[in-house]
Amino acid sequence: MSDSAGIVALRPFLKWAGGKRQLLPRILTLVPPRVRTYVEPFLGGGALFFALAARRRFERAVLGDFNGELISCYEAVRDDVEGVIAKLAGLRNTPDVYYEIRRQNPERLKPAARAARLIYLNRCGYNGLYRVNRGGLFNVPFGRYARPKICDPERLRAASQALAGVELVQGDFARVMARRRLGAGDFVYLDPPYVPISKTASFTGYAGAFSMDDQERLAELLRRLAAKRVPAVLSNSDCADTRRLYDGLAMESLPARRAINSVAARRGPVAELLVQTRAVPPGAACYGAAP
Repeated sequence: MSDSAGIVALRPFLKWAGGKRQLLPRILTLVPPRVRTYVEPFLGGGALFFALAARRRFERAVLGDFNGELISCYEAVRDDVEGVIAKLAGLRNTPDVYYEIRRQNPERLKPAARAARLIYLNRCGYNGLYRVNRGGLFNVPFGRYARPKICDPERLRAASQALAGVELVQGDFARVMARRRLGAGDFVYLDPPYVPISKTASFTGYAGAFSMDDQERLAELLRRLAAKRVPAVLSNSDCADTRRLYDGLAMESLPARRAINSVAARRGPVAELLVQTRAVPPGAACYGAAP
C-alpha cells in the first residue's frame, strides 16, 4: 500500500461522539514530527491515531478507553479482521435485524462476532450513538439510514494493519498512562468526555461517567506531564471551568460543529479548547491562538 493510498484508506471505522475530524488538521500540527511512544487514553473513534499511523509518525502506541466494548472491538479488528468482515458481510439494515442484534449479550459472543455487533449497531443505530441504560444494556434505537455502509473491508483491513503491535488497554486514563514511562520523545493526546457547558450538556450515556473530580485528576496529570516536558495536547469544551482547570498552560480556542445531538438545531458551531503542556511565560496571555 502506498503512503497516499494508506492515508485514504486509514480512517476511523466507527462514528463516535466527540470525534476530532474537524480539529484534526490543527492537532496534527501540534504533534512532534517523530514520536517514540504515542499514548491515547480516551481512544473513541481514534481519528488522530489513524492519521498519525497513516503518516508513520510514531514507533509504537498505547491506546486505551474505559469502554470495554470499544476496546474489545479494536482487539478483534487487530487480531482477526477477516473474521470481523465475515460476520458483518451478511447483515442487513432493517429494524428486525437491528433489534435482534441489539438484544444479543456481547459477553456471550466470540471476539469477531462481538466486534461486528458493535460496528453494525454503530453504523445502523440512531446518529451513531453509543448509549447504555442503567443495567448496562445498549439502548440506542434504529437509525433509519437508507444505505449505511455496514461492512467496509478496505477500511477495516487498513485499520487492522495500523493496529498491529499496538497495546490496547481497557480502563481509567490513569491505568493507561501507567503502562509506559514517558519522556520528551513521546506524545500524549487526551480527549476526555468534555466539561459540560450547561446543566443539560453532560454526555452521561457513555460507558463510565466522567465527573468533575475526574476532570481535576486529568488536569493534575497534564501538569505532571508539563513538568516532565512530555509533549501533550488535551481537547475539551471552551468554558470557564476548563480554563480554570488548565490556567497557566497554553490554550487555543477553535470553532467546531457538534454533529451528535438529538435536537438538530443544537448541532451548530461551539468553541473547543486545545491545551498544550508547553509553558506560558509569566504575564503572557494564554487565551487565543497559539503561535
